[in-house]
Amino acid sequence: VDLAPMVAAFERLRAQADVVVVEGVGGWLAPVSATLDQLDLVRALQLPVLLVVGMRLGCVNHARLTAQSLQASGVACLGWLGNHIDPAMQRQDENIATLRQRLPMPCWGRLPHLPRADGQILSTHLLD
Repeated sequence: VDLAPMVAAFERLRAQADVVVVEGVGGWLAPVSATLDQLDLVRALQLPVLLVVGMRLGCVNHARLTAQSLQASGVACLGWLGNHIDPAMQRQDENIATLRQRLPMPCWGRLPHLPRADGQILSTHLLD
């Protein structure tokens, strides 16, 4: 994976649109290649970040660690969004309240957990 083609493709898209949303994969510190991480792509594209918190056991710790890493990287984080991916998670409201109190960026809201038409469970995504 090379950053140059991704940056060039992003610049072409940016020239054709008012807004371009780039979705990360695997988390903030997930590798995109043997030598590149998500952070490298965000820096190369000069993008701010919206932290999406998967609401499940461990989410407060995970979100706080990610927020610390974002802050240490110097990348702008616009805020965070709670994504209710586990409908069985207990104390979701309490976890949201803790995140609102402990994260240094504003909460943009919550995405509900939605069932699929075929009866299976489907969590919402930012652009669905």
